[in-house]
Formats: sequence, structure tokens, C-alpha cells
Amino acid sequence: MRSSRVAESMKAAGGGVIVNVSSTAGLVGYSNSSAYVASKWRVRGLTKAAALDLAADHIRVVSVHPGGVRTPMIASIYNPEAFAKQPIPRVGEPDEVAKLILYLVADATYSTGTEFIIDGGSTVGQVLNV
Repeated sequence: MRSSRVAESMKAAGGGVIVNVSSTAGLVGYSNSSAYVASKWRVRGLTKAAALDLAADHIRVVSVHPGGVRTPMIASIYNPEAFAKQPIPRVGEPDEVAKLILYLVADATYSTGTEFIIDGGSTVGQVLNV
């Protein structure tokens, strides 16, 4: 990672932040999606290794793990009932993810190699009284 173009540019600038976007599929398994799940787990490892490699250059590296977010990717399969049992019973909005990323870049100055989950609580478990 030290020799990547982005890292070299950030090093020359005195530091920076790399935000890798993964998915909750990088935290838990999903059936019939093994290649997708494997790629998202890879982002976690890459984030942690890069955080260690780039720390001396004042470059922080974090990952964001969205759950269901209203995007074209889920448009054809979106079903509100799928979100009814998560603690925040709705689909996420793109601007919510963007606000988290802005926070990570601007304000989370003591975080590196860390995973940030934005999923309405879906990876916590299900609310059973719904």
C-alpha cells in the first residue's frame, strides 16, 4: 500500500484519510452471494493492513459497512418488509452514509483501521415483537 499513487500523493500532502466502502456482507455471511461476501471481507483486511502501513505517513484508513441503502443496487429487490424487524425499521438513505463518511474524514481523527457500521442495527439482531 505504501507505493500506491493515492498514498504517495497523500504522503506528499502531509497525510489524509482513505475511506474504504464495504458492506454488512463484510461482517456477516449472506447466502447465494459468496463472491460478493468474500470481496467485502477482503476490504476489512485491506483496511487494517493499510492502516498499519500508512500510519507513519499520517494517513488514516477506515472502512464503512452499509446495510440496505436506497440505491439502484437494491431497487429491483427492495422490499420494506425486509427491514421491518431491524432496530431502525427502514431502509437507509444515501445521504446518511455520506454524512458518516464526512464525519470520518473531518472529525474522527483518532480512528484508523476501524470498521464503521451503518445498517439500521440489522447486524445487531432482530426486534421480535414486530
